[in-house]
Amino acid sequence: MTYDVAIVGAGPAGATLARLIGQRCRVLLVDKRQRDSRSGDFTAAKCCGGLLAPDAQRMLSTLGLGLPRDVLEEPQLFVVKAMDLRQGTERYYQRHYINMDRRKFDSWLLSLVPPGVEVRTNCRFLSCERADNGLTLKFTHDGAPCTERAGILVGADGANSRVRRQLLPTSPLPTRYIAIQEQVERDHCLPHFTSLFDREITDYYAWTIPKGNHRLIGAALRPGPTAAAKFERLKDKLRHCGFKFGRTLNREGAFIVRPTRRAHLCTGLNEIALVGEAAGWISPSSAEGFSYAFRSALLLDEALRAAPQDFQRHYHRKAAALRRNILLKSWKSRVVFNPTLRKAIMKSGIQSVKVIEL
Repeated sequence: MTYDVAIVGAGPAGATLARLIGQRCRVLLVDKRQRDSRSGDFTAAKCCGGLLAPDAQRMLSTLGLGLPRDVLEEPQLFVVKAMDLRQGTERYYQRHYINMDRRKFDSWLLSLVPPGVEVRTNCRFLSCERADNGLTLKFTHDGAPCTERAGILVGADGANSRVRRQLLPTSPLPTRYIAIQEQVERDHCLPHFTSLFDREITDYYAWTIPKGNHRLIGAALRPGPTAAAKFERLKDKLRHCGFKFGRTLNREGAFIVRPTRRAHLCTGLNEIALVGEAAGWISPSSAEGFSYAFRSALLLDEALRAAPQDFQRHYHRKAAALRRNILLKSWKSRVVFNPTLRKAIMKSGIQSVKVIEL
């Protein structure tokens, strides 16, 4: 069988694209994660804070979707506490996030894919070769090799995209970070998302997020032999700041990217398209990626619908607003992550709110 479109990665970008095109195209959707044989849910989640920012909520509205109750986590969050650990400054800013379980969120999005889509989990993309009649794709599925044919290949496989690295090797890659995140026991409730800044730890940012009776502690770190030690240093600093947390329940890691120039953003070439973080669609100032995953999937769907034979050119053109948005966020990040400018902004109290902590 030859598929019209093969999608590598069943996260928010890949699952959404499969949902949008699955009624009119023969689609193969693969993901390296495993699913529970009874519930159909993913057995593991991507290393992620699991917060839906207002932009992502807006895209869910555009897609006509409403979150089921079992995806939500307690507490729901309405304020961000920004802390500069080195300079000893902190401020609260009102934000409206939806706190949710990332594993259940991905499983829910996958459940929305039309039944006509061929979904294969525990399936790893290996290689792609061009042939006269399309693309020849090689995978391992449940450990066994398999080969499929498709007219179009879509890389929705995240920051460490194998599709992009293998098939678009001359495309400059965004700056990569390793996100390390732990789920820890917490002794008291702080119903807010904490955004942490400390140049000794990272030139990006770190975070804490309450999840039920636990707390997530994470940091985006430069890859290298010192990353683990810097993460432990972050935890020590949090304890000195009054954070109370117990033993570590689990630890996970994943690559995330940070695009800082136009060349880092790649929609693809010829029969190869990229969506979500694989294309570089992620905020360089906040690392928010859900809204970009949904928007890029929607744009590619519109391009495939409007001009199936010339979709690549249409997708690239339709993504112009996304590129401008990313570049604007890149300029914003130069302010946010500059210690001197950040200190001046936080000291001024612009747009901050007062929070009474008992």
